[in-house]
Amino acid sequence: MQPLVPIDVDPDSGVWTTNGLPMLYVPRHFFVNNHMAVEAALGKGTYSEALYDAGYRSAYFWCDSEARTHGLEGMEVFEHYLNRLSQRGWGQFSFIEADAATGHAKIRLDHSCFVLAQGVAGAPQSEGMACYMFAGWFAGAMDWVGEKLGYDYHTISAETQCAGQGADYCVFTVEPK
Repeated sequence: MQPLVPIDVDPDSGVWTTNGLPMLYVPRHFFVNNHMAVEAALGKGTYSEALYDAGYRSAYFWCDSEARTHGLEGMEVFEHYLNRLSQRGWGQFSFIEADAATGHAKIRLDHSCFVLAQGVAGAPQSEGMACYMFAGWFAGAMDWVGEKLGYDYHTISAETQCAGQGADYCVFTVEPK
C-alpha cells in the first residue's frame, strides 16, 4: 500500500522529504513527552505563546509552499493543510465552518495526538486545553488564504473545546483580531 503522504528518503543522508520539505518521523510518545517536559520547564503560558508564533509562521510558509507545489488556491490550500495534518498522525481535522472573506473558521479535531497520549479519549484528564499547540497553525493558514485572496485581516485562533477535558472532540475558533 502506498503511503497517503509521499515520502522520499535520501539514500546518502537518510533525510525524509515530502514535496521537497524535510520531515522527521518520531513516535508519538517521544514527541508528547518532550512537549510536556518543555511545558513544565517554561510554564504553559510562555510555552503556548512561543508555540503559537512558531506554528503561525510554519503554517503560513507551508501553505505558500504547497500552493505552489500543487497549484492550489484560496481555501483549498487550507483544506489541503487539514488533510495533510490528518494524514500525519496529529489527529483528524475538519472544518465545521469556514469563511475566507471574513477570516472566520471553526475547526474540529477528533483523535488528537495530545488527548490520545493521555489515555482513554473522552475521559477528562487535562488541566486546561491540551491541544493548544495547534492554535497558531490555523491563524497562519487563514491569514495566508486571506492575503492571497486580497482580504485585509489578521486572525487569532484558540482552542475553545478540548476532548482532553471530556468533550467529544476539540474545537479551534479562528477570527479576526
